[in-house]
Amino acid sequence: MFHRLGHFVVKRAWWVIIAWVIGSIALVAGAPKLSASTDESEFLPKHYESIRASVVQQDKFPAEFTPGAILMFERTDGGALTDADKADMARITQGLTDKHIPLVEQVIPPMPGKTVSQDGHYAMGMVSIDKTKMQTDEYPKAAKDLRDEGKELAKGTALKFQVGGQAAMAQDQKESSSATDAITMVATIVLIVVIVGVIFRGILVGWLPVLLSLFPMIAASGLIAFVTDIFDLKSSPIASAIDIVVILGVGTDYFLFLMFRYRERLRAGDDRKAAVANGVGRVGEAIASAAGAVTVAFAVLLLSELGMFTSLGPALAISVIVTALASLTLTPALLSVIPAKATFWPGRKWMQEPTGARFHKLGKVVGRRPGIIALASGGLLVVLSLAGLGYTGTFDMAKSMMPKDKESMVVMDALTKGFSAGAADPTHVFVTGKNGAKLDAAALDGFGAKLGQVPGVATVQAEHKLSEDGTTADFTVMLKDAAASNAAIDTVTELRTAAHADAPAGTEALVGGTSSVYKDINLAMTHDYKLVFPVAGVLILLILGLQLRSVVAPWYLMASVGLGFAATLGATTVAFLKIGTQPGLMFMLPIFIYLFVVAIGTDYNILIIARLREEAREGRDPREAAKEAVRHAGPTVAAAGFILAASFATFMLAGNVLFAELGFALAIGIVLAAFVMAMFFTPAITALLGKKAWWPGHGAMPDHGPEAVGAREPQPAGRA
Repeated sequence: MFHRLGHFVVKRAWWVIIAWVIGSIALVAGAPKLSASTDESEFLPKHYESIRASVVQQDKFPAEFTPGAILMFERTDGGALTDADKADMARITQGLTDKHIPLVEQVIPPMPGKTVSQDGHYAMGMVSIDKTKMQTDEYPKAAKDLRDEGKELAKGTALKFQVGGQAAMAQDQKESSSATDAITMVATIVLIVVIVGVIFRGILVGWLPVLLSLFPMIAASGLIAFVTDIFDLKSSPIASAIDIVVILGVGTDYFLFLMFRYRERLRAGDDRKAAVANGVGRVGEAIASAAGAVTVAFAVLLLSELGMFTSLGPALAISVIVTALASLTLTPALLSVIPAKATFWPGRKWMQEPTGARFHKLGKVVGRRPGIIALASGGLLVVLSLAGLGYTGTFDMAKSMMPKDKESMVVMDALTKGFSAGAADPTHVFVTGKNGAKLDAAALDGFGAKLGQVPGVATVQAEHKLSEDGTTADFTVMLKDAAASNAAIDTVTELRTAAHADAPAGTEALVGGTSSVYKDINLAMTHDYKLVFPVAGVLILLILGLQLRSVVAPWYLMASVGLGFAATLGATTVAFLKIGTQPGLMFMLPIFIYLFVVAIGTDYNILIIARLREEAREGRDPREAAKEAVRHAGPTVAAAGFILAASFATFMLAGNVLFAELGFALAIGIVLAAFVMAMFFTPAITALLGKKAWWPGHGAMPDHGPEAVGAREPQPAGRA
């Protein structure tokens, strides 16, 4: 099949190239515009308690003041606020009101006893911003306008004026995300160009994977926009940076898969077009199987209960499919029209086989001592996996997604110092009469006091609010800990138990607020671990079984990938929680490790196992096949793994905790997948199992089929 595809593309190379150019431009030109959501509650299904509470709040208390921005005042000398300062604060807030900033509905000045800290060093004003515009660019711009106008009004005073809160975080996150995307793209491109250029000793060949990635990147962005719009999926602000690395990284992987085979066929004596066609024929199945496994792993996220992943999964799946199609059509088409000398220019030794290559030596070691190699590589993965038992998650996305010096983060720290850590983001307990029944005021006596007895609750507002129709009461609860902290989430768990148990007969109690949202995200993640991971594992297992025509090999391949996942989590836990000082790893990190280490890391296992089967079908015994597989596929795995790991490591340049953790975890995970699992563990286990690895197929039978004719000639003794 792939031999026929290779010959088809080579014969119609220019038509293939023209089709990609026109198709990519048409897709992106007609695609709808998307906006990313920064509201975590939007990523949860409606049946969760926090979302049901939010619906009650919107229905029964539509006019309730919910600050979209927080104005923070403090003296520039760090001293206590004076009467003159308080007068200046009143003037500034009134000035902001008079500016009539778009979307700003109400500006409330600091109120002594309520929004002035007990030590008198901090004062907090609150701003209501039109909530219906939260998903537009106007919402964060309102915070930017508040900052600019407020700082201008504060000139000449002793006050330091800053703006925090949800809209300000959205503005800071937007700026931070743009910087992250730019850093990630530039660093990844530089890495690819330099490393691929050094590997093949050429200038053009270094730029080819980047240039070839532009078309799937453009086409995929258009398709993603259409799918997201048609199926009403949510768009995450971290998706764009990840998509860039996926397309560039995976595209470079597949490019290398083909380029090593292309150069191998040229060295064997094929002309340029025959080398391209035979290269596609030999490596096409591995690329398609690898892309299939990755696509399945991504697509299964549709089963997730978190909208962040139900949108990210299909987006990444589309990117991988488009990239794989480009690798099997556009890349060979371009190689077939560019002279080989130009591709590898200015290198002069690309047609010469190096002697005594390091992968030749590694192959000999694996072939001679497979038991020791399997024990050593597997033992390393097990040791790192045990370190993962110390994993602790955290839900504070705001602090993790932005540098600490961003203004909204500085305001958040000031709120923690000057007020109860949970004061800026209170929890609400709603008590509603069932079937629309009105509440009995007497029955609510003592309910707030019982909520106040829950460990972790700082205060409960003395008087609850009652809805206009008398069916719902709102109890405002201040927590002792910051809303996104694990301690606050634990408090909400206890608060729900108390509220449900102590709600008057004939009523229902619902706990809402940010901490409640994070509690439900935690529950949704648990659901995903129990459903998404097993389903993805079974589907990838089936893909491997179909590719290898084996029942045995897929099982130890999946076992190695599972060990790789656990080892990656363990290594990251050690780096950030044991050696570092982080209180926990981001709650989404295990899912991302699954996405890239389990999914993309499987690429390398597939490539090496495909070569193992090919060598076995050539009639070699298991240990000789392992030696030859490492010798020939090792350079591809090493180059692809190194580039992808380095690409992910560029996330660590973004300057925030989330991307630092992501960058480290994904980089170390790819290193383990390529240099431990694929290079050593998989070929060693295959050598130990021998022909049993291919049962019940015929992987060990010589391949004399029609597609193999002319595809493999005797190789020089020193081939690398």
